[in-house]
Amino acid sequence: MSAIEMLNPEACECHCPQEQRIFDRQQGKKDMYYDSHRRVMELITKFDGQTPYIDVERALYFTQSMKETEGQPLVLRWAKALMNIAKNISVIVQDGQLLLGRASAKDGRYGILYPELDGDFLDIAVRDLPTREQSPAKITAEDAKIVMEEIAPYWKGKTYHEDLNNSLPEWVHKLTYVDDGGLISRFVVNETSSFRSSIQWVPDFEKVIKRGFLDIKREALEKIAALDVDSPLDNVEKRPFLDAIVIVCDAIVLWAHRYADAAKEAAAACTDPVRKAELEKMAEIAYKVPAYPAESFQEAVQSQWFTQMFSRIEQKTGTTVSNGRMDQYFYPYYKKDMEAGVITEESAMELLECMFVGMAEFIDMFISPQGGAFNEGYSHWEAVTVGGQTRDGVDATNELSHLFLRSKREFPLHYPDLAARVHALSPDEFLYDVAETIKYGSGFPKLCNDEEVVPLYASKGGTFEEALDYAVSGCTETRMPNRDTYTSGGCYVNFCAALEMALRQGKMKKYGDEQLGIPTADPRTCQTWEEFFDLYKQQHQLFLRACFTQQLIVNKTRPRHFAAPMLSAMHDLCMKHNMDLHSEHIPEGAEFGYYEFMGLGTVIDSLAAVKKLVFEEKRITMAELMEAIDANWVGYEAIQQMVKSCPCYGNDDPYVDVIGKELDLMCVLFTRKYNKELGMNNDVRYVPFTSHVPFGKVVSATPNGRVDWFPLSDGSSASHGADVNGPTAILMSNFKTKNYGYRNRAARLVNIKFTPKSVEGEAGTEKLVQFIRTWCDLKLWHLQFNVLNQETLVAAQKDPQKYRNLIVRVAGYSAYFVDLTPDLQNDLIARTAQDTI
Repeated sequence: MSAIEMLNPEACECHCPQEQRIFDRQQGKKDMYYDSHRRVMELITKFDGQTPYIDVERALYFTQSMKETEGQPLVLRWAKALMNIAKNISVIVQDGQLLLGRASAKDGRYGILYPELDGDFLDIAVRDLPTREQSPAKITAEDAKIVMEEIAPYWKGKTYHEDLNNSLPEWVHKLTYVDDGGLISRFVVNETSSFRSSIQWVPDFEKVIKRGFLDIKREALEKIAALDVDSPLDNVEKRPFLDAIVIVCDAIVLWAHRYADAAKEAAAACTDPVRKAELEKMAEIAYKVPAYPAESFQEAVQSQWFTQMFSRIEQKTGTTVSNGRMDQYFYPYYKKDMEAGVITEESAMELLECMFVGMAEFIDMFISPQGGAFNEGYSHWEAVTVGGQTRDGVDATNELSHLFLRSKREFPLHYPDLAARVHALSPDEFLYDVAETIKYGSGFPKLCNDEEVVPLYASKGGTFEEALDYAVSGCTETRMPNRDTYTSGGCYVNFCAALEMALRQGKMKKYGDEQLGIPTADPRTCQTWEEFFDLYKQQHQLFLRACFTQQLIVNKTRPRHFAAPMLSAMHDLCMKHNMDLHSEHIPEGAEFGYYEFMGLGTVIDSLAAVKKLVFEEKRITMAELMEAIDANWVGYEAIQQMVKSCPCYGNDDPYVDVIGKELDLMCVLFTRKYNKELGMNNDVRYVPFTSHVPFGKVVSATPNGRVDWFPLSDGSSASHGADVNGPTAILMSNFKTKNYGYRNRAARLVNIKFTPKSVEGEAGTEKLVQFIRTWCDLKLWHLQFNVLNQETLVAAQKDPQKYRNLIVRVAGYSAYFVDLTPDLQNDLIARTAQDTI
């Protein structure tokens, strides 16, 4: 391609529809979907491109209540705090919106604060938010003063983060944090539990839609009436929990009724008869749901939205609370109203897209620098799941499944995160619709494989009916509503750091002479590959030991700091056993957690290069390799090219894949042995979010030719540019590095980048469908795509304003390319673009 074409992405031979839509906008053309989506397009123009602002009301009213309830059971304090918020938080009826319910009374993009998480450094974080590189936010001087004077001081010495920091043994602490206060991550054995109240979660929205919160309240009151008044257990543990359920049910109903009042007032003042009728209907519905069962499609959507938004007020769920199987629990209402002529496909989509606009306005802010580095570009995972199977194993796709896919091709934002469940008998019509949506180029939908998830969950203790009803949750994980009970954030383990410590006798270039790992032997003394690999194994084992020690402490510490009465009210097992969702163990619960293997491709390729060049072919010595690495390859370019020419993961090459399988086996064997001590499934996962970038910034040059501080390989994808044998080879390497005889595994994230030309036309759609079926047959967990020209990404980096709306797939979520840091932008550009399938 010529230099002129590189500067002009429009000169590319083929574009994806998203690229063409952007080029049309640059030329001043009207968006092709503007007229058919006029309401939501007008809503979007009010906030699109805004830097989000911080609203402090949730934090203020939560803190005020917690000050007044010290000494009471935590779940009861939490419910009372939510009631205080419901009574006092400002409400707003937005012009043009068809749904009610926000966590802020200001228009536009916003985030809220959770001082129970990060109150110990909230004052510092708020000061730095407007100027930080990753996901900045605005805050008024008045609100900043409230944070610093009224909110943050109360939480000093009371936060979970401080408790965890003080509880870690010294040898674990130094692998986790750089400083004594635990504010600066080491990015080696990294805890993630302190910047979220819970890992990804899927509430049982269907329960609220069908029953309403007043019926859940009735259930709690009946349980209270049945308690033994003389029982210490009933009085101390069960009664406070049930009282909290009653309070929180009243709180969300009160909050909804305040919105109903506001809508009624707005209707009375409205002179436009069409809008007046809309507002009157919105008020009528908000007086009804979520207090009572929904009977229409609009009532079901409004009930879900109130519940979803109040759950965001209740706690900071990691990756945002997920939406579950919307095409299943909304379908009876959709079908009924369609048959009665109450709604059309277009009006139903408009209502759903009003919800999507509300999602886009709420920014899940990560206040801590660590959290911001993990989740660039205002990351979000409010996953909507479509497709899959019913609880009795029948294909579940329906008209709503296709409506969600159509909306993803027409709705201009990257909200919500859309996931499609695929199984061996997924109908061609559904997969073709999925493929056409992928070809649009915004990274949706991500795919999750029933053929891996369902049997794996059944083997871990779920029934087949529960496993078949799973919903995608967060980035790549899944949940079985009413069976899953585990909420603690897991550990991110930088195994590339273990590799560097094997080369540097337990030290890292980034941290100088500090002894972080085991002082293993000088690798230059190794005579065989087995001796060197043993050095790596020792550091690898140390990291696993630190990870599981950290997790045990996390699991025991969190219940002292977090409660979730509303989510508990929606969970069968919590109600059955009168226990809060954040309890350490809930009887009959499926406790599925995970820790991350960071840098799989980087470690595999590096070990393979050492094995081949130093010990088998003896083309270089270990001393020469170490000199080249210490010099960051400067002056040693010949050796760098030599190591880059070695076999690499992602090419279906057994030479390297066998090393990957051995690394995976080391993890699953450790996991299988010590999960029982944790009382949970703490299984190995390969999902980095965007953390492979900051984790790479602490790792110096590696034996695969990677330079100092460059991003690690992401997920279970290949190293940058290392996959040269096509996309199917990437799948095969994933397949051949898994130990299928063990169940101690969780998700693997696989990124594939196609050029639009490679999937052009009907033939391209057919090839993409067959590629998806191959992935399904291989029983790989997850798959996601970027279908964009590299020239477009380069042009967007040079002229971000012209490409303000360019959406890219990052790591389990999509984001605006221009909202990402240059490091992550370069990472996306460097991923191999597959020209053929």
